[in-house]
Amino acid sequence: MSVNSVSLTLINEPKQKPEEYFLPAEKLIEGNPKQTLWMDYTDATGQYFVGVWRSEVGKWNIHYTEEEYCCITDGISVVTDEQGLATRLTQGDEFVIPKGFQGTWEVIETTTKRFVIYEKSN
Repeated sequence: MSVNSVSLTLINEPKQKPEEYFLPAEKLIEGNPKQTLWMDYTDATGQYFVGVWRSEVGKWNIHYTEEEYCCITDGISVVTDEQGLATRLTQGDEFVIPKGFQGTWEVIETTTKRFVIYEKSN
């Protein structure tokens, strides 16, 4: 009998060098926050991702094409939906942003989050 071997991927420490970037001007509402991304894991299909994201103070428009679970590990942000419902997010807050969500993300104090994303290919 043949057994396929599958191993665990530890994600305690980021495995890759961080990617630093700035948002496109058309998304920006306030500021020009530098954002940093540490990717810990991407599956073979390129649809499932785990990592850490950090952003400096600023505000921008968001439109989610993916499903994302987040846990704020540091900082303060406010996510506001299209209807104007604002949710303040601080250290320890866990939440899911569903595919199709539109609104704004505002970083009040530099924010870091651990995320898990699933983006089904079309």
